[in-house]
Amino acid sequence: MTSKSGTLSWDGDVQKGPQGMNEETTSLAYAKRVGDRLRAIRKQKDLSLQDVEQASREEFKASVLGAYERGERAISVPRLQRLAKFYNVPVDRLLPGDVAPDGAEIIDLSEAEEPARRVFRDDDEKIRIDLQRLDLLDAPERELLRRYLHTIQMQRQDYNGRVLTIRREDLRAIACMFELTPEALRRRLDDLGVRLPS
Repeated sequence: MTSKSGTLSWDGDVQKGPQGMNEETTSLAYAKRVGDRLRAIRKQKDLSLQDVEQASREEFKASVLGAYERGERAISVPRLQRLAKFYNVPVDRLLPGDVAPDGAEIIDLSEAEEPARRVFRDDDEKIRIDLQRLDLLDAPERELLRRYLHTIQMQRQDYNGRVLTIRREDLRAIACMFELTPEALRRRLDDLGVRLPS
């Protein structure tokens, strides 16, 4: 799979693309921020790396989870979803905000988190995807995007087949899958011509 940040393998390894080190550095910085979030949530759950390994029956090895938390290894979306289920939190809580926090980030794991922490206005929270245009694409991102969006359609039982509106947490998950920031993913969707105006 090729994107603006280069060639990505499913396990998250990044090979240099035409943009060179700048985008690779951005991807690594984002992986580090994801790792910081994973560590913060694990600590709020009062679990050590070994506790997670044991409680997950070694699904999440301490050494691998530690590499995710240090940003040395990118976590795939399916594993991120399984880890969110293990921690019993929504998957978007495992992803960093679009603005890096000053110092250590405190994450509220309560169900009643107020919307005041949101960075974007309400009309920026949702992205409309032209599914018909996506089907016609000849781009390497197409198949992964189609599969992810199809999963959303199945969950919502929304099968109109023309337009799908995705939420901020979906955008973050897709951005993580392509090792992009949410803003970079918005630009890429615009470049591909599949993002519709709000």
